Amino acid sequence: MPVVKYPRAVDPLWHEWDEKAQKCGLRHTIYAVNGDRYTGEWLDNLKHGKGTQIWKHTGAIYSGDWKFGKRDGYGSYSIPDPVTKEYKKLYTGWWKNDKKCGYGTMFYPSGECYEGEWSSGLRSGWGRMCYRDGSVYEGQWLAGQPGGQGMLCLSNDNRYEGGWKDGKKHGPGQFFYLDKGQLLEGIWVADIPKCGIMIDFGRDEAPAPTQYPIPKIELANPDAVLAEAQAMFDDSQN
Repeated sequence: MPVVKYPRAVDPLWHEWDEKAQKCGLRHTIYAVNGDRYTGEWLDNLKHGKGTQIWKHTGAIYSGDWKFGKRDGYGSYSIPDPVTKEYKKLYTGWWKNDKKCGYGTMFYPSGECYEGEWSSGLRSGWGRMCYRDGSVYEGQWLAGQPGGQGMLCLSNDNRYEGGWKDGKKHGPGQFFYLDKGQLLEGIWVADIPKCGIMIDFGRDEAPAPTQYPIPKIELANPDAVLAEAQAMFDDSQN
């Protein structure tokens, strides 16, 4: 019985093009059912390579690297201003598995800004946060909050240097009251100084020094007092 050969038409040309696009990473524009639009490179029917995604509902735009359908690599995320409709960048930096991961800069709608390390979409590692009130925190972050060692500089130049936990001053630290010319060195728990030593520090250069200097207090063994307080603090954390 003779073999019948059907014409090439049974294997549509668009199917051949689609296969080539998947293998070669050609750029295509695809519209989702909900109106979202992606223009960029593909691999095995997944966004892969360089591309731009526009979400119709929010108007948000991501432009950058993709890997197997997720934001992965370097890219920027922007949203339109509700009044002017002009696009404003919210985040520029590295991504992994569709979440902020690595080094990046976040611009918050309130005007605040964070520049530093991220993990699983949260500030984590070393970073610098500029707050709306003019204060700046620079140091370690954990799960989106200051955690570890860091320094908070207030808008009046007073600053705290020391330990942090869950976004609050916690552990040994120093608070420099430069406006008054004083220094508090002690131990904090949940933002509250539990014990410490207050001394004059830079009093002659302070813009608003206290009326009287702090008198000297002579302890037989001040280091032992602080060591005991430190031991009590360590025990409370165990």
